[in-house]
Amino acid sequence: MMNKDAVLRFLGLCQKSRKLVSGEAFSIEKIKNKQAKLVFLASDAGYNTNKRVREKCEFYQVQIIDDFDTLELSSAIGKNNRKVLAVIDHGFMAKLKTLL
Repeated sequence: MMNKDAVLRFLGLCQKSRKLVSGEAFSIEKIKNKQAKLVFLASDAGYNTNKRVREKCEFYQVQIIDDFDTLELSSAIGKNNRKVLAVIDHGFMAKLKTLL
């Protein structure tokens, strides 16, 4: 069972530790450079964003989590209107997977 609050709090910690990038362009760049370990895609992201991110993640074999909406992801990291987040640290990724 997933504890959504714990995951969102941990995303905030990732942001403060600079182990997370947000925004579609930055996240896709990290996926292409094979630095992204785990990607969070907002459940209410638009069709084009959804398609681009899913194709990149599938090609580069990065797991996608789409259980959160834009408001939840944005407020977790303290930024407005974020649809895509990429965790770029292996340790943070491992901990998030245990929380999920």
